[in-house]
Amino acid sequence: MMTVRTGAHGEKVSLLGYGAMRYPTVDGSHANTHRGGSSAAIDIAAVQQHVDYCIAHGVNYFDTSPAYCRGESEKVLGDALAKHPREKWFVATKLSNFAPKTHSFEASRKIYDESRRLLHTDVIDFYLLHAIGGGGANAMKLFNSRFIDNGMLDFLLKEREAGRIRNLGYSFHGDEAIFRHALAMHDKVHWDFIQIQLNWVDWHHAKEINPRNVDAETLYNLVTERNIPVVVMEPLLGGRLAKFSEAVARKIAPLDPQATPASWSFRFAGTFPGVLTVLSGMTYLKYVEENVRTYSPLKPLNAKELATLERAAQTFVSGDNVPCTACDYCMPCPFGLDIPGIFAQWNQAIVEDRLPDFPGDPSYAANRRRFLVDYERAIPRLREAQRCIGCGRCAPHCPQSIDIPAMLRKVDEFVEKLRRNGRA
Repeated sequence: MMTVRTGAHGEKVSLLGYGAMRYPTVDGSHANTHRGGSSAAIDIAAVQQHVDYCIAHGVNYFDTSPAYCRGESEKVLGDALAKHPREKWFVATKLSNFAPKTHSFEASRKIYDESRRLLHTDVIDFYLLHAIGGGGANAMKLFNSRFIDNGMLDFLLKEREAGRIRNLGYSFHGDEAIFRHALAMHDKVHWDFIQIQLNWVDWHHAKEINPRNVDAETLYNLVTERNIPVVVMEPLLGGRLAKFSEAVARKIAPLDPQATPASWSFRFAGTFPGVLTVLSGMTYLKYVEENVRTYSPLKPLNAKELATLERAAQTFVSGDNVPCTACDYCMPCPFGLDIPGIFAQWNQAIVEDRLPDFPGDPSYAANRRRFLVDYERAIPRLREAQRCIGCGRCAPHCPQSIDIPAMLRKVDEFVEKLRRNGRA
């Protein structure tokens, strides 16, 4: 049986939650991407198999959004869940009113009503204000426009009072001032849960990855001090912690040579007592099975293991990673760039310790060839970093506050040097 935690109103929620952000597609890719294969249909049978397996093994928390999987996530999940008794599952979805044209009460209310229709339920168990804190210098203005000035938060509070929402919360990326502002509303709003990014790198080192980020330990402590349950997102940091570099593996692997990198991350996230559930975007059934095993039951990390992961995190942030989680909020690029794909190729080379270093390095020639071959196979020429004109339309949408144009220039300069004269 899955390890469970008690929810804000007595719900028994599985410690593992199914994240419906990266559905499998019929071409073997995943649906939450604008990269090659993104137009492929969602593999409905595979999603239903995932949901069936989850419910059979005690997973009862399913998280979606109107913004996920080209807008198809809610319907696909709703259809899969409808096969099972309503008491077997909780569903979480979000007010994803990102576009200015959806900020009005009427447009936001339509998003809410459509979610209930697509999910085949009159009651949404966990409803979130989606991704507060974004917008850079305009973060507060954006927060007010999306949720306060239009009367939408007041409406959602009435929906909770009427029982059509059981738990109301928010997810956070970005400006710490907005997080604290929303948290300070707790005395009036009584948030039932708050969703934050939490993993063994972000715990102490989020600011080192990006100065505008907030360390997960800070967020966790602020939330749990008020006895509000925490929902964890990005336990694998967008998949970047699903594979260890050699430098990181040398620190962690001796503790348990048989453990997978993902299992370490899920054990870390589940160790903290204030965590209600840990979301995982499990594209393939093998990931569902592994994560279920990790939490059946959970073996919390001990002090030695936590200290080892901290040392590994220090090694991780010392590299030149891009803090991209492949959420695709930056897409589509008006000039056709595959932004998440470019960053994924860069990060993968770093994780595998094969980023070409300098021509005198014995491994330089092999790494140079492999990097260019992998890059050119994954990213069509018309979607490469060299196509970026620096318009900056992508950057305001990035939950990780990446200076996307600057990073694309860095990747492009690196790639062009490799192509031109073999020197990085």
